[in-house]
Amino acid sequence: MPGIFLSSDNMSLKVRVRNAESGATVDMELEGENTVDEIIEGVAGYWQKDAGAYVLRRGKKLLRGQQTVVEAAILDNDELELIPDPEGGANGPA
Repeated sequence: MPGIFLSSDNMSLKVRVRNAESGATVDMELEGENTVDEIIEGVAGYWQKDAGAYVLRRGKKLLRGQQTVVEAAILDNDELELIPDPEGGANGPA
């Protein structure tokens, strides 16, 4: 299972990411400074998907880019969903 581990004084948190297309899930351990892009890259690689074509959804909010776990208000035991980017992914606006 993918895990993102960076040296930090912050405590890690665990999240579950669900693949919206298949329903499969993967558990990840994150640090506060991990970015949404890093999470997407990790799970996209795990499911052999093109990371640039996907975003994360937390509730009704879409998460993407260099926003950190802390900035995105991702909490311990959150469930995130990997969904196709509604704006077209890698071909969408920057």
